[in-house]
Amino acid sequence: MPTAIAVTSPDLALPATDRQTPAAVVLQAPRRQPLDDALTELAAVLEHHGHLIALYSSACPPEHVRRLHTLRAVLESDRVAIVPVSLPPLGVALLARQLRQLSLCGFSPGVLASSARLLSHYIHAGALLGSVSGLDRVEVDLRSHMKSWLPGAHFAVLANPEPQLLHLDRHSTQAGLPAPGFATQLAVARGQLTAEWVTASLAPAWQVQAAYEERLPAESARWWGTQKLIEFAAAIPDPSVLRQLVASVRRAECGWCGLEVLGDRCAFCAAPLAREQSARGGSSGRHPAAIAAPEPGTAPAPATPSQPAPAQDPAAESGQPPAPWTERGLSPVAPSGVPGATGVRGGAPGGTGPGQLDVRGPGAVTGGPGGPVPDNPYGSGRPVPGNPYACDGPAAPGRWDLPGHPDFAGPPDPPGHPDLSGRHDVSGAPRTVARVR
Repeated sequence: MPTAIAVTSPDLALPATDRQTPAAVVLQAPRRQPLDDALTELAAVLEHHGHLIALYSSACPPEHVRRLHTLRAVLESDRVAIVPVSLPPLGVALLARQLRQLSLCGFSPGVLASSARLLSHYIHAGALLGSVSGLDRVEVDLRSHMKSWLPGAHFAVLANPEPQLLHLDRHSTQAGLPAPGFATQLAVARGQLTAEWVTASLAPAWQVQAAYEERLPAESARWWGTQKLIEFAAAIPDPSVLRQLVASVRRAECGWCGLEVLGDRCAFCAAPLAREQSARGGSSGRHPAAIAAPEPGTAPAPATPSQPAPAQDPAAESGQPPAPWTERGLSPVAPSGVPGATGVRGGAPGGTGPGQLDVRGPGAVTGGPGGPVPDNPYGSGRPVPGNPYACDGPAAPGRWDLPGHPDFAGPPDPPGHPDLSGRHDVSGAPRTVARVR
């Protein structure tokens, strides 16, 4: 069965243009459907279709968005993709219908879900508004705000793909908004505004193939900030053109869930693709994507005395596959002498040898009394009572110097390290309040 496409309101499920296009799944708001019923319905949809892609606009109420994530979390299913769309509500409805048409073209769920962001760039969505005083999704200057108080003022606003706002005269016949560079059909949804500018001026200027009316979505008034509006959206109506558009984009494999995706992010697990993977069209690795990987083609920074050049990975010399951190440009550090730390670059304090890193803290003092000790993985430093890793004296394995406790008395301090335990005249020295055995 094809992948199911879900919307958050019945008025976002536009009727199909042919008999083959499947219907949209409506995920009701929390006030309209109990959680148990929603879980039962969604589980049945997943069992029948396999995967589900839920679209919602930025005007969707927060409690409704939380319901979507709750359903996905309770079902513990990674086959549900929750995709936010920045288009106005009528544009979201057109995008959902396009995805419903593409669900019959054999695309994988990952490609179909990630194509929502691609197809949204080819939808010209806007509205004719009677006031822009409540519009906060498109930049509005002070002059337009002042003109909103004039009686009979109209504003032509294009929200996607490039935001634009125009003040129209009462008898204006000019479109003023940039037309799409491809064949489209225009959907018109009327609110509490009476005007013929959209069908009489905008449609001929955009040279649309057809113009038809749809019901105004309930979220449109919240998205545009007023109920005095006429919303419009122009989109590609031909499924063959949409299929060719999606099929021409390079695909990559998500390093986390293994689905094929378009772009740089998976819509199901929300894992970003590594930059070098997206540049070369994907990778066969199954490790998580490297967010901090360097840009391809950029030269590494020259090594400084405080940051020596990294050593060659021993796995690369032996012909074994490199470690995951090597592919992602990371440099994990493990102190020498730690059991079980194999295949990780570490070194002695100070980082004097080739490929050795200085793992000391910023307050470390080199050349202190007693000199550096190889068995101290944390380097030289000022002696601190009770901390065997901050002094340069050799510590016995499994022994700790706890002042005031005879059972854990450490070895004697080396020459040059005074005993500060019990000295109240020394700043920072511990004081023994009571001895507990």
